[in-house]
Amino acid sequence: MKKYECTVCGYIYDPEEGDPENGIEAGTSFADLPEDWLCPVCGVGKSEFEEV
Repeated sequence: MKKYECTVCGYIYDPEEGDPENGIEAGTSFADLPEDWLCPVCGVGKSEFEEV
């Protein structure tokens, strides 16, 4: 699965790790994240992420 980087703060969403602190299980692809998911570092939405 592909990783995505926040263009605001540089946080990398890695599907293999997920975002467990925000209820996102490991193995969740970026496309399968809820539309209201926010960057856990700076709080911007999915539209501010780019594939890396």
